[in-house]
Amino acid sequence: MFQSVRSVASLLLSTFFLLTAMGLSGYLIPVRAVAEGWSTFTISLIATGYAIAFTVSCVVTPRLVLRVGHVRVFGALTTLMAMSFLLHSLMVHPVVWVLTRAMAGFSIAGAYMIIESWLNERVSNENRGALFSVYMVVSMSAVMIGQYIVPFGDPLGASLFMVCTLICSMAVMPTALSSAQTPQPLTQVKFDVPALYRRSPAAVIGTLLAGLIASAWGGLGPVYATQLGLTTTEGATMLAIAMVGGAIFQYPLGRASDRMDRRRVMIVAGFIGIAACAITISFGVENRIIFFAGMLFLGTVLFPIYSLNVAHANDHAQPDEFVEVSSGLMITYGVATMIGPVVTGAAMDWFGPQALFAVIAICFAAYSAHAAWRISRREQPPEEMRSDFLAMAAMPDVTPQTAELDPRSDPEYGVDSEEDTAGTSAGVV
Repeated sequence: MFQSVRSVASLLLSTFFLLTAMGLSGYLIPVRAVAEGWSTFTISLIATGYAIAFTVSCVVTPRLVLRVGHVRVFGALTTLMAMSFLLHSLMVHPVVWVLTRAMAGFSIAGAYMIIESWLNERVSNENRGALFSVYMVVSMSAVMIGQYIVPFGDPLGASLFMVCTLICSMAVMPTALSSAQTPQPLTQVKFDVPALYRRSPAAVIGTLLAGLIASAWGGLGPVYATQLGLTTTEGATMLAIAMVGGAIFQYPLGRASDRMDRRRVMIVAGFIGIAACAITISFGVENRIIFFAGMLFLGTVLFPIYSLNVAHANDHAQPDEFVEVSSGLMITYGVATMIGPVVTGAAMDWFGPQALFAVIAICFAAYSAHAAWRISRREQPPEEMRSDFLAMAAMPDVTPQTAELDPRSDPEYGVDSEEDTAGTSAGVV
């Protein structure tokens, strides 16, 4: 295990720097936008710009890599990302920030794909599950660390944007100086969403709703915290606690879904989400203990439902179709992340900050209701067709390369070794 991690240490270090910068910027930008007096709907457009560009990059970046190579594209994307952070500090205007945030979304998606393709070249089927888990832990930890940098600076100044630029620039060094062999061309996005829906309606609709929920939370959660008077440290803690809840709860949720109809687990997850939102709406932020407990409770289902949807979709697919199915779900999720912030931002402008959790609760209710309806329409797949649940980081900005790195992308996954299957089903803790 140690040797396996050591062989990809430079790539993991690049991942850490990239996602630290993204965690810092993802929290800093909404906080600064609120301080500038911009409406919640305007701030939601900034998040939507990021989501659109992220999804587009998953289609465009593989073609760029084919033309000029991994190292050049990675360097260009990282430079573009650093430029976007500097432009945020130089030109404080909503229209500019929509465009610069889109620059960051395009860049981070492409950089993800290149790093993950490198990682995929350095792993074998024997250590893929372990390294996938390490990669997920590094990703989640980096985002949380980035969020906690915000309290050390002034969101109204330029210094935090400069720190973000420096951290982003550091991501180039480990990969540029790595002796790792240039990987194969990136995975081209192949998807047929209508066919995927016919195969697994619960997974597709569930992924749409998961995207709405996660994008509303990720884009406007910091706005909610700032508008209700939480300090930047408390806001970072709010986001971190939800991520921790998602990481911890993925294992029991996954084990339960491996042992019963996954749609029943979807129903339970939806009710947990509704209850968590109801607690938050009822008690607000006045009692910090209850509030943070509610955030932990919400986090237990906020992000893990995406992993649940992926597992359910693959229950209805052949082992060699995993990447194609995951790519289809990724595009579906990406479309939802374009819509979630706009709808939620408008609701928060009309009804106040608590509308964030009202919208999330409605999405969880739809998630449960659709899963219950699908149970009445179709039997669960036979045991021999069911795939393993595999936890993903509690922040599913996923790309087709993530699917390639996933142990389930190996058609022989789980066939030869029960021990391997048990080890990777646990995923991220």
